[in-house]
Parts: sequence; structure tokens; C-alpha cells
Amino acid sequence: MTSYAFPPGGMPAMTEDPAAAGARFETAYAFIPGATMRDIVTSRLPGWTDTRVWIIARPITGLAETFAQYAVEVLPGGGSAQPEPDPEAEAALLVAEGQMTLTIDGVAHTLGKGGYAYLPASVEWTLHNNSSDTLRFHWIRKRYEAVPGIAHPDVVITSDQDNPVRWMPDCDNWGTTTFVDMADLRHDMHVNIVTFHPGGRIPFAETHVMEHGLYVLEGTARYLLNTDWVDVGPGDFMWLRAFCPQACIATGDGPFRYLLYKDVNRHPRLAL
Repeated sequence: MTSYAFPPGGMPAMTEDPAAAGARFETAYAFIPGATMRDIVTSRLPGWTDTRVWIIARPITGLAETFAQYAVEVLPGGGSAQPEPDPEAEAALLVAEGQMTLTIDGVAHTLGKGGYAYLPASVEWTLHNNSSDTLRFHWIRKRYEAVPGIAHPDVVITSDQDNPVRWMPDCDNWGTTTFVDMADLRHDMHVNIVTFHPGGRIPFAETHVMEHGLYVLEGTARYLLNTDWVDVGPGDFMWLRAFCPQACIATGDGPFRYLLYKDVNRHPRLAL
């Protein structure tokens, strides 16, 4: 059954080696293991009730500068009538557990496990947990780069389950679940789910201009980050700057899947 990892919270045993999880912060990438995402590193957000967040990526000069990524936990009855403080920000949401009531321009939508929403910068939205169970979801934020003559994207409400894996050409063990048309120039970011069968691999070291956030949803793999092979598993996060080489070899007996962010479809800015 498909699973969607989320930070464990709590505290590890006091007998554990503090460095055992293998967290790394390098020039080209950061590796943030799920085991480091504990209660003491959560934040509260203005305008949200009964909610805590793990902010696992934020723009940092010299690393990844285009996006922020959160893991959000909302207790029953919690949520926000003003979730986004930046009117230029777009959002992608993926439900890991529980049930979300997402109201967009006055229209309510209910999203369950695996539910996905894309929210353009031009819409008003609210988010609440009206169920009796805790809601957990992933939230990616980016300031939208508008282009004269190109309209803002439309709202997308869908789910992981309703979208097929599109397997790579000449390859049946590695593919991508996409939630928007990849050729639609209205979009300046893609948030996808990448799936590998056991033994599946990226057969070369990808090196490209896109920044990446990769949150492991399930399964295990060895992942190449710059020059380092790192063992990764559910709840681990990888943060790659532009041009950081990457490759993957899936391990284990089940699928390896991760939520992928990348910035796309815009000219690089020439003035910093």
C-alpha cells in the first residue's frame, strides 16, 4: 500500500549517537534525515491555530534560492483562514495523512491521503482540519515569476492515485507522476512524484540548472549528491543547488518514491 512519510516528531532515545542519522550540510547540497525532524525543531505560524511545522527548506543565498518547503501538522479543528502571508506566492500541497478541507475562492474541496493541490498566486484560499484525526501534509511555496502575455496557471485539485506514472523512454523501472502539463509555460515550478522499482536507477549523473527539493515518501535508495553516495529512506530530505550532480539506485524490495520540486520555464536572472 502506498505510504507518504512525514517527520516522526518526538525525541530519540537518550542513548543514541547524535550524529548517527548522518545529516550533512555541504556547499552543493544538504541532506536532512527524517530522524532529525523532532519536536524541538518545529515552528508555529502566524494566523494558524493548533498547527506546527517543520520548515525543512528556505531560500539561502548560495544554496537553493527559489523555494521553501514545510511539513505541516494540524490537529482536529485547527487550520488557517489566512494561510499564505505573501500575495505573490504559489503553493503545492500533498496530503500525507488525515483529511484536509481546502477552500479556494469560496469553494470547499476535501483532500484525503495522497490528495494534491496546486494554488496559483492569484487565488484566495483557506485550510482547515474538520476531521477527528490529525492532518499531516507537505507544503511547497515559491514566489511566482509572472511573464507579460502569459496568464497565471489554473488551480489544480487532484491526487497521486488519479495520475499514472509516466515511465522514462526505453525504461520501465523509473518514472514520474506529474500533476500539470509539463509543457505549460504558465508554470514556473514542477512538483512531481518520482517512482523507482527495486533496482531502478538514474543511469547518469544529472547536472542541470534546476534547484531541487526531494522528500522521500517511501522506500530506500543510494543517492548520489555531488560526489557522495548517501543511503536514504522514508522521511529523508535532499536539498540540491543548481548544477549539483545527482543519480539514484533504488534498493529494498518495494518502490522508492520521492516528492520532487524544481524551478522551470523561466530565463535565469542576470542581476543578483
